Amino acid sequence: MKKTPNYYQDRVCLNVLANSIENAKACYEAAEGHVVLGVLSKNYATDELAIEDMKKYQEATGNALSVGLGAGDPNQSQMVTRLSEVLQPQHVNQVFTGAGASRTALKQDETVVNALVSPTGRPGFVNIATGPLSSQAPVAEIPVETTIALLKDMGASSIKYFNMKGLNHIDEFKVVAEACATHDFYLEPTGGIDLENFEEILRITLDAGVKKVIPHVYSSIIDSETGDTKPEDVVTLLTIVKKLVG
Repeated sequence: MKKTPNYYQDRVCLNVLANSIENAKACYEAAEGHVVLGVLSKNYATDELAIEDMKKYQEATGNALSVGLGAGDPNQSQMVTRLSEVLQPQHVNQVFTGAGASRTALKQDETVVNALVSPTGRPGFVNIATGPLSSQAPVAEIPVETTIALLKDMGASSIKYFNMKGLNHIDEFKVVAEACATHDFYLEPTGGIDLENFEEILRITLDAGVKKVIPHVYSSIIDSETGDTKPEDVVTLLTIVKKLVG
């Protein structure tokens, strides 16, 4: 199965949550295949149960599987690595300290492995203390350029920038996008992205020249009654992607 995400015009691939196999299929079709579908490791009691279920998502979507932590829970980091080694998905979500382990376990460089960092309030700096222990320690503010170099050393593919809520960190995000473009690194904005601010956030990354972007749009497009991601909203997101990418 294909291990690299299916980017629209080789630039943008959506990332949305899948609530079921049927929901995954519907969202995959709505995105015309330009999507990876998040399935959260935290929802499974054991590795075996997760692997059995996630394989079904892979079969239904041509391996457009994104192995998730579960609300960015750093305690899921090792489980994500174990699952990814077996499943060989197109996309892996990790905390900063887990990216290297996941890449080593995958034994290939096609799968996208991100690493979660967070805003600091200081443009040009990000917090890399997002692991199981480090997230409980004092904040580690590191220059974005150094962060990218560290992640390249570890075999990661992209910065997962959490969060974008209310665009409070938009100035910081612009600097991150520019650094990713300059240093040939991918970018994954996440947290608080909705149909209203999606276009502005994506435009910032594309205008900066980021080579590949994987925006995560989660709770804002989930039906509160069914728990399903709304395929019609995925269509809207793809329409915006097409408009901006051209």
